[in-house]
Amino acid sequence: MSLIQNLVPSFTRSPAPRSGGSVRSSEPGVKPRYEVRETDEAWGLQVYLPDVAKEGLEFTAEEGLITIRGRCGWKTPAGWTALYRESADAPYELVLQHDNTIDLEKIHAELKDGVLRVSLPKAETVKPRKITVN
Repeated sequence: MSLIQNLVPSFTRSPAPRSGGSVRSSEPGVKPRYEVRETDEAWGLQVYLPDVAKEGLEFTAEEGLITIRGRCGWKTPAGWTALYRESADAPYELVLQHDNTIDLEKIHAELKDGVLRVSLPKAETVKPRKITVN
């Protein structure tokens, strides 16, 4: 079992294509750094996407799968050769599987300063409930 599955059992990185279709694009991507946190009400996902603007971001959530793809807005000038670069000049791609405990209709996402913050509210069936005992 991977470390992320030990920490957050309902999220895993999707290593294989889903139902015969290709999850990955034809261009190789870089997996961005991300963090997943849980509260009683929602999952919090924070993805670090340096130099990605809203126009270059694609975020899809469907049953069992969350996909984030981002393209950098900075283009290499003609005739320019980099001696050193801290970030890769490739698109970002992150695919996470979940166990359908997310209310897809209430997802909220915000991109600010290269950090994508996503609120993934839990479905009513998985939220903790206080039960009174008679």
